[in-house]
Amino acid sequence: MTWDVLSIIGTIAFAVSGAFIAMEEEYDILGVYILGIVTAFGGGAIRNLLIGVPVSALWEQGLFFQIALLSITATFLFPNSILRQWKRWGNFSDAIGLAAFAIQGALYATSMGHPLSAVIVAAVLTGSGGGIVRDLLARRKPTVLKDEIYALWAILAGLIVGLQIASSPVELYVLFGLLVACRMLSYMYKWKLPIRSIRQPNM
Repeated sequence: MTWDVLSIIGTIAFAVSGAFIAMEEEYDILGVYILGIVTAFGGGAIRNLLIGVPVSALWEQGLFFQIALLSITATFLFPNSILRQWKRWGNFSDAIGLAAFAIQGALYATSMGHPLSAVIVAAVLTGSGGGIVRDLLARRKPTVLKDEIYALWAILAGLIVGLQIASSPVELYVLFGLLVACRMLSYMYKWKLPIRSIRQPNM
């Protein structure tokens, strides 16, 4: 039950972030809904394709789809009110979504007997794949690959779950708390991975 609550928080956070970016790009109402849904569920769909699970399995998450649709509708109808709350709680909710979905994706791949590499990929795609697809559809450079340390925490989740360092419910909740803390610290202190540019300076 607790895990479902965390997944619901993550679904809301991802759906709202997709809706906001669609409105920033001045997409119409259909575009807002599409981008919100893609952000919330796109990572899971890509994960399912890669690990051999029918994409149709996503349609079994009826409650999560309803929650995503309600979140997108509220964002579209009351953008200023939602934005005020988003500025206060958005990054924390997003960290919860990243941690919950990354662990969920890793557990999914592990339960199917996939190797460590596939478990890591499943964690990354479930935790951050939706954001990558969202940015590409909005014609932006994916922020999770450029501006912030984000996908790295999903890789960490995949490693720990894939190596069975954390497997019991208590251990998984500890891992969840660790990932949320790491994500928030990396945001607050603006941690970044090294960048090497080959762009030539203008003469």
